Amino acid sequence: MFRFDMSTIEWTHFQGSPRFDYHIDYAIAVLGAQPDIGVIDLLVKWAPNAYCHYHRHLAATTTLVLGGEQNLYETTNTGETIHKVRKAGDYALSPGGDLHMEQAGPDGALIFFGFVSADGRLFETLDKDHNTLATATVQEWAAGNIDGGRRTSIG
Repeated sequence: MFRFDMSTIEWTHFQGSPRFDYHIDYAIAVLGAQPDIGVIDLLVKWAPNAYCHYHRHLAATTTLVLGGEQNLYETTNTGETIHKVRKAGDYALSPGGDLHMEQAGPDGALIFFGFVSADGRLFETLDKDHNTLATATVQEWAAGNIDGGRRTSIG
């Protein structure tokens, strides 16, 4: 049986600030990347009931929920919010362009994300009015610059 040793993974932790009106508490680990072809694989873990930053995916994304529960709150072009729940073992593919927030369930969440980006851009972190606060790229994240030089929060 395969066993993955998570004790050797380097995590970058993000927490909220007064700039955000929702509970942000998650961590990201880069598993591997090939910036020359726009590919990166990540693990993301959330504290119980915590959110990640509101964002828009710019790259094709593979999602596999490894543990816990992922609550996905997608914003449509008309402004409607659609709530989806994914549990451990759920798998999804997205071509990119989706605008959403993710929230862990009561036991937190551990999720694998695989990204493929034609131009190297992964996603944009947004404010509540959909203004871009930051843009993540494969090149930056592969080089270890996940948080723009900050180790605690965006904003």
